[in-house]
Amino acid sequence: MSLMTDAKRVLFLQSQTFFGADSAIHAQLMQHLNPKEVKVYVACNHRPDPNAPMTVIDRIEKIPGILVRPTEFGPSFFSRSLKERLWLGLTQGPRLPLSLLALALYIKREKIQMIHCTEKPRDAFYGVLLGKLTGAKSIIHMHVRHAGWFSPMVRWALRHADAVIGVSEFVSRTVVEAGIPANRVHTVVNALDNHDGAWNPRTDAAEVRQEFGIAPDAVLIGACSRLFRWKGQRELLEAVAELLPEIPKLHVMIVGEDDTGAHPGGTSFLAELELLVAEKGIADHVTFTGFRRDIPRLMNAFDIYAMPSFEEPLGMVYLEAMVLGKPVVAYNNGGVPEIVEDNITGLLSEPYDIATLAHSLRTLALNPALRHKMGAAGRERVLRESTPKQMCTRMEQVYRAILSGQHETESTSSKTVEVR
Repeated sequence: MSLMTDAKRVLFLQSQTFFGADSAIHAQLMQHLNPKEVKVYVACNHRPDPNAPMTVIDRIEKIPGILVRPTEFGPSFFSRSLKERLWLGLTQGPRLPLSLLALALYIKREKIQMIHCTEKPRDAFYGVLLGKLTGAKSIIHMHVRHAGWFSPMVRWALRHADAVIGVSEFVSRTVVEAGIPANRVHTVVNALDNHDGAWNPRTDAAEVRQEFGIAPDAVLIGACSRLFRWKGQRELLEAVAELLPEIPKLHVMIVGEDDTGAHPGGTSFLAELELLVAEKGIADHVTFTGFRRDIPRLMNAFDIYAMPSFEEPLGMVYLEAMVLGKPVVAYNNGGVPEIVEDNITGLLSEPYDIATLAHSLRTLALNPALRHKMGAAGRERVLRESTPKQMCTRMEQVYRAILSGQHETESTSSKTVEVR
């Protein structure tokens, strides 16, 4: 039997220790890919991390039917000083070449055909390098848009990878616009995994309001994400401040931790938001929760989900809000229009247009029936179009196309992207 009719052997590369959003998508793939189509291997960092709520290896080892190979990928240099990088390189770097060589031998021995990695620098660079050493196809799964801040390692890897997969058509277009041939760029939109029922609508919304001292009859607008400039929390607060004289029962709940690493100058964006709230005199209408582990519970209490972020690659949080039956208010840019239908599942406005953003919020705040209608449409759309099975079916089509060496056709639901 040929390799094209056998289950394809795919190694997922997870060099980071922390189990983040991109790791969660890859875990979905590992768990839901058809075992008759794909045999899943995973090489993941086995380093302990006492600061991580969950490490990749802790989560991955719970997935049945996959083969996990703990691997030494060396320390991450992200957000480290030059002195720290030099020290880590001297003390821990010498083991890395031997570890990668051992992984290359493992890839050859297991007859692995494809190496599937993220755009993280070590993932992308090691994935493409291992592909070249072993003859396996290398795939870089892009969870962010192509940007000028990419490291030389990532840029080299993108140029030399056999394929690039974007999580939205928007992300894929940015890759093509950066000079990667369109016939090597594919799109597989992320899905929402609700197999455990965590994202089912709940009945404890009143408890959340009581916990935070929010009135039962308040129109609760919520946003869940890390706090940094491009997520749009400032614009949301400015829009709400405009509406409060007319709709005094509005309340905003901003969920998430301060991400100083993503904020210019490494300063606190939360401090800026708190200053804005004080200047606008709206402190009684705003709740900052900080980091929370009960996001589905909090989001279930919202009347409106509003996150006017800038050039969001896709926005899993919009899918999460929609599956809970919440109408979405967002900006009409990035990958958002690919999952949020304007005037159907939410309201989209142009970036930086605070007046129109405020109008969208006003429209939903004053119309409970419209909120219910859009929320129901959003939940139906997610359940219809954003399941792990659908994502994995599209990914399997991409795998087949890569191994066959043929360009995809119009009938393939994973799209090859062209610059428009």
